[in-house]
This record gives sequence, structure tokens and C-alpha cells, in this order.
Amino acid sequence: MKNTLKVLRAERNWSQADLADKLSVSRQTINAIETEKYDPSLPLAFKIAELFGKTIEEIFEPDKK
Repeated sequence: MKNTLKVLRAERNWSQADLADKLSVSRQTINAIETEKYDPSLPLAFKIAELFGKTIEEIFEPDKK
């Protein structure tokens, strides 16, 4: 799933570890989401959207097949 997580994180000068701490997940989880190797659960997607003050659709875009 395409996402803008890396850009949003960089705009705030947060490391992957910083974001992981804020979301109570591992840094590896953040890395996997940013590199599109892992799609977050719906509850995690909601937490990410709330943290950045955006909707899920503004951050995540499904792959077009």
C-alpha cells in the first residue's frame, strides 16, 4: 500500500524510532510500512492518521491492480 508516512515523519524531524515510540510499535514496523513491505492494521492506521491530523485516505493509498 502506497503511503506518505516517510514524508510526514520527515516534516516533523522525527526518526523512525521517534514515530514508533509515539505509536507504541517497533522501529522495524515503521520501516516496513514506509517501504511498503507491510500494511498497518486498521487500528494502527487510525492511530497514525490521528497523530498527523489527517484522514487514513490522505496517508494511505491502495495499490491499483
